[in-house]
Amino acid sequence: MWQKDNLVMGDGGSHQVRDRVLIISAAFLRSIAISMMAVLLGLYLTQLKFDTREIGWVVSAGLAGATVSVVFVTIFSNRCNRRLVLCLMAWLSGLGATLLISSDTVPFLVSASFFGMINGMGRDRGASLVLEQALLPATVSDQQRTVAFAWYNVLQDLGHGIGSLLAATPFLLQRQFSFSVVDSYRLAICAVAGVFAISGTVYLFMSRSAFESVVANPFTAVSAQTRRILVRISTLFALDSFGGGFLTAALISVFFHQRFGTSIEVLALLYFASRICNALSHLGAAWLAKRIGLVNTMVFTHIPSSLLLVTIAIAPNFEVAAVLFLLRESLVEMDVPTRQSYVMAVVAPHERTIASGVTHLVRLAAWATAPMFAGTLMKEVALLTPLLVAAGMKIAYDVILYFAFRGIKPPEEEVATF
Repeated sequence: MWQKDNLVMGDGGSHQVRDRVLIISAAFLRSIAISMMAVLLGLYLTQLKFDTREIGWVVSAGLAGATVSVVFVTIFSNRCNRRLVLCLMAWLSGLGATLLISSDTVPFLVSASFFGMINGMGRDRGASLVLEQALLPATVSDQQRTVAFAWYNVLQDLGHGIGSLLAATPFLLQRQFSFSVVDSYRLAICAVAGVFAISGTVYLFMSRSAFESVVANPFTAVSAQTRRILVRISTLFALDSFGGGFLTAALISVFFHQRFGTSIEVLALLYFASRICNALSHLGAAWLAKRIGLVNTMVFTHIPSSLLLVTIAIAPNFEVAAVLFLLRESLVEMDVPTRQSYVMAVVAPHERTIASGVTHLVRLAAWATAPMFAGTLMKEVALLTPLLVAAGMKIAYDVILYFAFRGIKPPEEEVATF
């Protein structure tokens, strides 16, 4: 496919290194806030006497807002100041988190979640991710691209792990300072808003060249080959993401709480451990991809994680479910840096912004839709139903992906045979 990006050779100069560090740092801080919110959101709304259907609506509204933001950056990012866009996205999320604690009515919270792009997935999704992933490849060579994406995801997962631990803040406030349950959640969500604000400020320190290096123009037609790739891979990503939308951290927290009576402090520790497993798996994915290829790594680590999802749904007690959950988390994210690297590799450098935007857009649209159905299924059918549905969708995605893309290789694999 596309050969070495002419914008940077090797690992780049001091500006490229600094910009790469700042991109990863902003993503790290954002992931702390997102993970805290994901664990807190469902339990906070439960304290306000919301049922799972209403929680699903709030989660879906936040993902819908993130979807709109992705549409915006995909179409208009090259007509806007990208630095300002990245800052505003983070600051709006902070504002949305603040608004969540200012009312207890469903319509208001749905609106706050939408405009604040509140992420109940427990995973970083949205416009900032689109722009960062389009910027990151310009700071490294083809050979180091997957490693850069691996470290990008490692730091995000470390942030998710720290955020998960910090989600136990309400328990500490109740125990040490005698805060009421609802007030302790509200104070913790205020802290989330502050972290979002700081993450947006980091972009102000990036070099001008970082924002000029991505020369994609959405109004310039992409090649026919790229269009074919994007249509096929986006359709598959939509299937995978719709399944993933049944597994938001907010709803999984509700599953553990209602099925096993798991407390907030135990959930915080569980999610922290899971993020550490995710972080280590990203480095393992980069190592494995060099030996068996990006597509093979994506598929052959993802299928076992989906099978483990079924076992979590039918686990007899929390201890067994927790072990199975951590085993799944050791595999489920190995396709993330490889998928990101693969999409950026098989399109031209000037097509990266629109490729990143389109693929994220379809994923977000699917994520935004699914929680409504998941919440309803949890209420009307059984708590474990969303886990079983998600597993089936994800396995179907992996099988189709393998046969559709095993012959399309990124530049670094063109001379190798896997």
